[in-house]
Amino acid sequence: MARDDWDPHRLPDLTGRRYLVTGSTAGLGFFSSLQLAAAGGHVIMTGRNPHRLASARAAVLRNAPDASVETLLLDTSNLGSVRAAAATVRGRAGLHGLLLNAGIVHPPRRRETTADGHEIVFATNALGHYALAGELLLPLAAGRGRMVWVGSMSTSMWPYDPIDPELENDYTPWRAYVQSKIATTALGFEADRGLRAASVPIASVVAHPGFSISGRTRGIVGVNEPTRRRRFIGNLQAPITQSKEHGAWPLVRALVDPEAEGGQFWGPSRVVAGAVRRATPAKITRDHELAARLWNYCEHATGLPWPYLKASRTRRRR
Repeated sequence: MARDDWDPHRLPDLTGRRYLVTGSTAGLGFFSSLQLAAAGGHVIMTGRNPHRLASARAAVLRNAPDASVETLLLDTSNLGSVRAAAATVRGRAGLHGLLLNAGIVHPPRRRETTADGHEIVFATNALGHYALAGELLLPLAAGRGRMVWVGSMSTSMWPYDPIDPELENDYTPWRAYVQSKIATTALGFEADRGLRAASVPIASVVAHPGFSISGRTRGIVGVNEPTRRRRFIGNLQAPITQSKEHGAWPLVRALVDPEAEGGQFWGPSRVVAGAVRRATPAKITRDHELAARLWNYCEHATGLPWPYLKASRTRRRR
């Protein structure tokens, strides 16, 4: 049973530890990066847009002047970008944490595909993260690290079975989002089973942010600048929402709490908001057969089997 005195404002000292966060330019990714950096961790902030990345890094340094942060271009919807970013990270000191946060929350009204030919929501939220985690398995093993996959409370309310994960038929924006999060969560649990079976010293954890919205999040130039209308709506939704800053708390705890373990699921105490606690994932995301099916799909779609054997033999590095 995890302790209940965790204080998100007083994280463990992360000096000497390195973390990579996908989707760092706004929202959960930005605040996760800020919280990790403020606790002494070195953070590799990633995103698709170099100008937004520069703005986000500058915002972190304004809030935590002594922070150690760098930026790296990475588009999880593009497998070439994933491979290039991973190649940059590999070969350095060990990686201690990987936060697989980037994602499309508001899918396009009509189905769109990436340059690789994959449905864009599934590619961004799930497929690209499967590929990135696999590409970074060796530096994570060298750092005895942890990977955190970002789920969603929506998976408990709409348990769609992603038999057609890229929705070649019957596409709707909401189904695309929920299915991608079911896939992300199931992949996170399947990763932990595979890592344990191969004796790879990496934990795979899943966390969800509750109902976190920008309208309840403090304004930060270049990162979060909600309109008056969004602020008004956010205030009306106050009983069932929280800020993006608070939404990052479960993600960060899953990544750095020494007592967190692989295969666990973390989220807000009131599901939509609240202090961080262990949670129960949706039944569909715990289906081993579904997870194995998705894993096999991702492996073939990316052409990237995870290098479990090499990772299990990796020597520890700082």
